[in-house]
Amino acid sequence: MFTEPSHPFSVDTLCRVRALAVVPAVGLTLLGGCGGTEQHPSVRAEIAAKAHTCADGSIQRLGSSRLAYAAIVRTRATVSRRPGARAFASFQRLNINRVPTIFSIRGAQVDARCNPRSYLVQIPKRPNGVIAWVPARQVVVARLSTRIVVDLSEKRVTLYKAGRQILSSKAAIGAPATPTPTGRFYVNQRLIPTDKGGPFGPGALGISAFSNVLTGWTQGGPIAIHGTNAPWSIGKAVSNGCIRIPNVKLRRLFSEALSGTPVLIRR
Repeated sequence: MFTEPSHPFSVDTLCRVRALAVVPAVGLTLLGGCGGTEQHPSVRAEIAAKAHTCADGSIQRLGSSRLAYAAIVRTRATVSRRPGARAFASFQRLNINRVPTIFSIRGAQVDARCNPRSYLVQIPKRPNGVIAWVPARQVVVARLSTRIVVDLSEKRVTLYKAGRQILSSKAAIGAPATPTPTGRFYVNQRLIPTDKGGPFGPGALGISAFSNVLTGWTQGGPIAIHGTNAPWSIGKAVSNGCIRIPNVKLRRLFSEALSGTPVLIRR
């Protein structure tokens, strides 16, 4: 059985979590959600406040250390290297795990009224950190105040909310032969184990990063921040690239870090 988290994935207040599928290979119940139909009003407000006036076709940056935006695919989304250019990839509403497809928004191309036409987004695709443009009409936008920083040299995970540190934990990181990838990523799926006493502990935050060496693994070697049944490993470089934290810390992280939360992994 699975229990819904106390703070589920949401598009602000428009979405409630439901279990979508169980993956026997990894023993995880995947969590997804429903989408709204409107763009978040604070997107236009932030653009207008930063730009004062908007030139048609201009590009505006979005987000800060205190605020981030995520894009949830409505039914299907196509992404391109430039706004309006030929698409190089497409995504369905649900990904391979039957979880809603989510992008991390970095900016927007706007019209003269500061309304977004296309969003500059990070997508969950190799190579790590791929940036692309998606038409605004193909996504729903969510607003987030959480941010995760993983410091590999300190072997530490820190969670911020509205710019304030609310959690810090020692962590196990990738072994020298299977290092944890570095860069800017985001939470793209939230996972609850069917066996909470197993290797993932009580939960896992799947992020948009992939292992740089385990390319033959299922789904290309995705990286997650999760709990553990090996507490002795905390503070050591022993994993296959994932980041482990104590289960008591994972429960708090899981409850606060919604899908779309930015994740910075640094050396």
